[in-house]
Amino acid sequence: MKTIDYIPTSKIERAGKLVQTGAKIGVNYIKHYAEKVVNPDLTRDKLNENNAEDIYDGLKSLKGSALKVAQMLSMDKNFLPQAYVEKFSLSQFSVPPLSAPLVLKTFKSNLGKTPYEIFDEFNPNSVNAASIGQVHLAKKNGKKLAVKIQYPGVANSISSDLALVKPIAIRMFNLQGKDSDKYFKEVEDKLIEETNYLLELEQSREVVEACSKIENISFPNYYPEFSSEKIITMDWMTGIHLSEFTSKNFDQQTGDAIGQALWDFYMYQIHVLRKVHADPHPGNFLVDDHNQLIALDFGCMKQIPDDFYVPYFELINKNVITDQALFHKKLFELEILREDDTPEEVAYFTEMFHDLLSLFTKPFQNDTFDFADESFFNAIAELGKRFSEDTSLRKMNGNRGSKHFIYMNRTFFGLYNLMFDLKAKIVVKNYLKY
Repeated sequence: MKTIDYIPTSKIERAGKLVQTGAKIGVNYIKHYAEKVVNPDLTRDKLNENNAEDIYDGLKSLKGSALKVAQMLSMDKNFLPQAYVEKFSLSQFSVPPLSAPLVLKTFKSNLGKTPYEIFDEFNPNSVNAASIGQVHLAKKNGKKLAVKIQYPGVANSISSDLALVKPIAIRMFNLQGKDSDKYFKEVEDKLIEETNYLLELEQSREVVEACSKIENISFPNYYPEFSSEKIITMDWMTGIHLSEFTSKNFDQQTGDAIGQALWDFYMYQIHVLRKVHADPHPGNFLVDDHNQLIALDFGCMKQIPDDFYVPYFELINKNVITDQALFHKKLFELEILREDDTPEEVAYFTEMFHDLLSLFTKPFQNDTFDFADESFFNAIAELGKRFSEDTSLRKMNGNRGSKHFIYMNRTFFGLYNLMFDLKAKIVVKNYLKY
């Protein structure tokens, strides 16, 4: 794979790259409509493929938060065209890496030494490259290590990248007024946290210590002496990415066991630690030769405050969802309904979230749940289609929900998709035994 010798870091350079990408997309649309004149039956499939290709090519050269947005979008399988999901999913663990000279320069500026002075062996060629950093194989005292290096300039460009994305997001989600700032601030704060590898080191060690007792899941050890704010070193873990595992034939007993470990891992974090690994995409999980799950990368951890946790999980209770007065109360607590809402908005969003929550909480309604149930995921897709095509929604104030929904919903969307890929049948409250 071709390597990168330079990453644009200034606001002007990065904005220019996005403008170039926008121009390519405009050309794609012109070509599509010209061809449609000749062939009225032409679908948007080729247009989606071309747009996805051009958007991904533009973002992968920018890396950082711009590419992270693509990674987050790739998890929403039910809401994006398949061409976008397939192309954006490459950002999870397969993007052009930094060149060897740039890697050595990063080491020298962060640890004061070259990697060859620190490790017994070091491969300057990346084995894995994603949105914020890339991973190299090293050896020290006979132990294989994974060394993650952050791309230069990523942390400094987060605010400017989000400023470029903000107008598009405001139009897409019909956000209004300064109230929308809390959502962008939440995303910005989490992205800034992800660029602090010393924080990730601390969070990783906390999760490993707390969750090592969970069956059928393992974690790397981390090494502070070989880490810094831009470099983090951990055990080299051998396995295949979860997406590669689920693309192969596996028996259902194995799928159930891996799925149960994944489910228990998330439920234990959410309900016991009140802090969750909010980046559940396939690139952050491996499956080893013994069909044991391996969890990686704890840079994106979401703290769950009590004033959100309590009403959020009370809505899992069928008695709350079906009690109109109590349901209304919870919607206000979670900022889904607002004091300045019109009667029309109250009625609309009450119905909308009643339908959403009645569906999304199904995995919690019984002792077991079968994620192989395609009707559950088809219903999610249909609901997404219904709301995307509802023109009345565009007239409503889109500022809905606590800022904590962003990463909690991302967590559950990602988790549900991984569980579906595994076709796992799980015991819902199995985590309680830990």
